[in-house]
Amino acid sequence: MTPVAATHETSPLGWFSRAEAWLDSKGKGAWIAAMVLGFVFFWPVGLTLLFYMIWSKQMFKKSSCSTHRFKRGMHMMTPTGNSAFDAYREDTLRRLEDEQKSFEDFLERLRAAKDKSEFDEFMDERAQKATESRDQSASA
Repeated sequence: MTPVAATHETSPLGWFSRAEAWLDSKGKGAWIAAMVLGFVFFWPVGLTLLFYMIWSKQMFKKSSCSTHRFKRGMHMMTPTGNSAFDAYREDTLRRLEDEQKSFEDFLERLRAAKDKSEFDEFMDERAQKATESRDQSASA
C-alpha cells in the first residue's frame, strides 16, 4: 500500500496580492516608484497607493536591508581568535576612521572658504553698487 501525500489546497494569489508581494520583495523604493507612476498616469491610482501605504504602514516600516547591514557590521567587529589579525584590523579601522575625520574636516574647511569667498564677492558687489548709486545721485 502506498501512502497518499496530503495536498493542501491553496488558492492562487490574486493580482493584487501578487503585486503587493512583488513590491514588498523589491523594497520601499518600489512602492514609492509605483505611487509616483500612479500619479503620473492616473492620479486616483497614485492617491490610492499613497493611502494604502500609509494605512498599511509601508512608509514607516524598517527596511530589511538596513537591519541586515547593521547585523553584518556587528559581526565584523567580533574577534576572530587570531590576535595578530585582530590587532591589524583594529589598527586599520582606527587609521581609516582618522582619515575619514581628516577628510571631513578638509571638506568643512573647503566649504567655509567657498562660503567666505562668495560672501566677500557679494559684499564687494554691494559696496560697488552703493558707490555707483551715490555717484549717480551726486551728479544728478
